[in-house]
Amino acid sequence: MTSMADPLSLPCGAVIPNRLAKGAMTEGLASPQGIPTLELNRLYKVWSEGGAGMLLTGNVMIDREHLERPGNVILDREPDARMMAALSDWAEAGTVAGNHLWMQISHAGRQTQTNVNPAPKAPSAVALALPGGRFGTPTPLTEPEILDLIGRFATAAMAAKTAGFTGVQVHGAHGYLISQFLSPRSNLREDRWGGTLENRARLLLDAVRAVRAAVGPEFPVSVKLNSADFQRGGFDFGESLQVARWLEEAGVDLLEISGGSYEQPAMMDLQGLEARTDQPQVAASTAAREAYFVDFAKAMQAELKAMKLMVTGGFRSRAAIQHALETGAADLVGLARPLCGEPDGCNRLLAGATQLPRYEAQHALLPRWLSWLQSFEIVRAASGFAVQFWYYAQLDHIGRTGKPQLQQSVFSAVRQVDSQQKHWLAARSG
Repeated sequence: MTSMADPLSLPCGAVIPNRLAKGAMTEGLASPQGIPTLELNRLYKVWSEGGAGMLLTGNVMIDREHLERPGNVILDREPDARMMAALSDWAEAGTVAGNHLWMQISHAGRQTQTNVNPAPKAPSAVALALPGGRFGTPTPLTEPEILDLIGRFATAAMAAKTAGFTGVQVHGAHGYLISQFLSPRSNLREDRWGGTLENRARLLLDAVRAVRAAVGPEFPVSVKLNSADFQRGGFDFGESLQVARWLEEAGVDLLEISGGSYEQPAMMDLQGLEARTDQPQVAASTAAREAYFVDFAKAMQAELKAMKLMVTGGFRSRAAIQHALETGAADLVGLARPLCGEPDGCNRLLAGATQLPRYEAQHALLPRWLSWLQSFEIVRAASGFAVQFWYYAQLDHIGRTGKPQLQQSVFSAVRQVDSQQKHWLAARSG
């Protein structure tokens, strides 16, 4: 029977010391030049000492004009001595307890905010269907630009290995660039990068092959992939399963299962998931349980031979984690938001704790008597982003002081993060 304390051996030969991972969360703690800072190092040292067998970084961007948010680390060229020193310090801080630290490599594509780039590049000129003008209409990438990006994934991966990171993850989920290529809703191309699933998956598979060639056969390579976009006519579970098979053939060691995009943020909130998807393979109980994507992972496990699966999303209790491991749905369980408030949560679970806390009280954007307003899509979207800012603020507090500030209100967090992002953007443009 698999327990969360058991080590996990990967196909490349690397061993993760236990079955708990810190899932990727955007930190926003890089300098305006995209260089890791002392605050980022402190955050990862705290998490390293918190007991996870593997830590995944937030988005490290391969194009400074296509950030996921202000404050991302940027690794879009061969790093100079200053960047390599900063990356090495980050890697050292994030592995002090003997755990793995993997760099997540990403490109935001059309999910680049207008305050970073009002005219982003993407597979096709399909804008995000979101109100508020936060995202511009993209321009389709040319073939030379696509080929250049594939090389940038490999360059970033090699820099991570040289700096002391113990693995890399190519981000192919959550509506970022690779996910945009995979989805027939956002990829309307008629060349070899669009149309059939094989063409839509070409960017991901070519990037993975380039990364593997750069880092060699014994270095862990992972991919984060949507189980589905949860949008009609989008990337669905059957396609995800086929892509998973191709990724295994390409030598990927670990596949992390997630789902959704900014337009349908299943990775943040799975309420009503069964009403939003046509996937017959998925049990109706998926949205009601902690482990949002476990049913997808179970179906995927049955098709795979060597590649390991990581599931992240909603886990809070020891019972749910153990169930996912014991039933074989997951080889590795990712914890994300719980570790913003309890950065030593993995140590607590390994020591026998039954539950990690939730922080709904701090998230009360509306008084209870106005909660009916959540039925309006624009209010629900604003509430979701505000809650996200509360978690951003906790990472900032840990990075600066070593501890979260759990009593901070969501309004205070929004003001704090908004001010920091404006200062970051001003310093970047200056």
